[in-house]
Amino acid sequence: MPRLEELQDSRTHGSTLVGPPRLRPPDAHDRPRRVAMLSVHTSPLHQPGTGDAGGMNVYIVELAQRLAAIGIEVEIFTRATSAALQPSVELAPGVLVRHVAAGPYEGLAKEDLPAQLCAFTHGVMQAWAGHRPGHYDLVHSHYWLSGHVGRLAAQRWGVPLVHAMHTMAKVKNASLAEGDTPEPAARVLGESQVVRAADRLIANTEKEAEELLRHYDADTARVAVVHPGVNLERFRPDARGVEAGRAAARSRLGLPQDAMIPLFVGRIQPLKAPDVLLRAVAELLAERPWLRERIVVPVVGGPSGSGLARPEGLQKLAACLGIADVVLFRPPVGQDRLADWYRAASVLVMPSYSESFGLVAVEAQACGTPVIAAEVGGLPVAVKDGLSGALVPGHDPRDYAAALSGFADDPARSTRMGEVAARHARSFGWDTAAATTADMYAAVLHERRLHRIS
Repeated sequence: MPRLEELQDSRTHGSTLVGPPRLRPPDAHDRPRRVAMLSVHTSPLHQPGTGDAGGMNVYIVELAQRLAAIGIEVEIFTRATSAALQPSVELAPGVLVRHVAAGPYEGLAKEDLPAQLCAFTHGVMQAWAGHRPGHYDLVHSHYWLSGHVGRLAAQRWGVPLVHAMHTMAKVKNASLAEGDTPEPAARVLGESQVVRAADRLIANTEKEAEELLRHYDADTARVAVVHPGVNLERFRPDARGVEAGRAAARSRLGLPQDAMIPLFVGRIQPLKAPDVLLRAVAELLAERPWLRERIVVPVVGGPSGSGLARPEGLQKLAACLGIADVVLFRPPVGQDRLADWYRAASVLVMPSYSESFGLVAVEAQACGTPVIAAEVGGLPVAVKDGLSGALVPGHDPRDYAAALSGFADDPARSTRMGEVAARHARSFGWDTAAATTADMYAAVLHERRLHRIS
């Protein structure tokens, strides 16, 4: 099997389209008019940071809106989680969210959703039946559960299937946190089936593309690398500069101006490893007890996934470590408020065991905040080691404590690295991601037309 770097590719502002040579390049005529986007297990309307809502929700919302802005309508199908929801909701001009009844509205874990895929598929087909033939030009599914619905819909409608994995069971199982639950064999099998069925697989980074080739024997001609973006209008430094913005954000959030603030943002579950940050802070305070008077450790997010088994586990860990007095637990917040948390922080800490990209890391940098992150998945792409932050091999709290000590001993480092971080993040715009995705759609439709002609 050829390695990714051996493939013929074309690069567009940090994104790579991988595939065979074409007889002619696709043009605007090849772009779809309307895309059916599938997100079975989590709604783009849900608040990121709790339950199963996270970076994928942000990804779908931003991508759909930017596609609509360039003339591609998007209809997002997601499972209804409340009887009060309208059957369809306009998220933005050109973006419609359709709520599909499949299983009980509440209390259904993600692990139970495979049993509801038939019902979900039926709901998608019902919506399609109300339109004239050819209403959807392409199906774009997110996560393996949606992929199964997508392959059936695409086959029934005679259109291409584009699939984004977001996370992969084999990759997650290879780097589990201690005590975390492995992904089931049924998911591994399901992902393999989706990989074989998709006309194109979207990977967030070159490394994720390599993982698709290595773990799932994906067809190299069907893999496209498109870096996710960040909303640079919302996540940006204060116009007065990084340092002034940090002071203003701390004032709005009621945080002390002279504090060292290492921030965690995300779902509270073993995969995201917020416990590594708490243990690192305990190590740091053992070495520098004087720092206790001026350190605040916000944890912004809610329990999710296997973290729901012990929803109070992180609070209990903080107490056992003797640092409960410096840790602030805050629920998930809206995007504008989240930008303030990023700006207020001295550094964002992201010690995840697995990240397909690491959108939170780019959001923080876009606000002018450096990042300490695990050297896993897409984080080496998201963070420029030594310039916009620091990458840490492994998950030893002592290594994260050492990285934090650099910010404790030199408070001005946050500002210096934050300015570099903001410049680095500007290369991750959603407009670029949407344009590259639209070009990839066009290529897939062009290939489908050529196949029909031949």
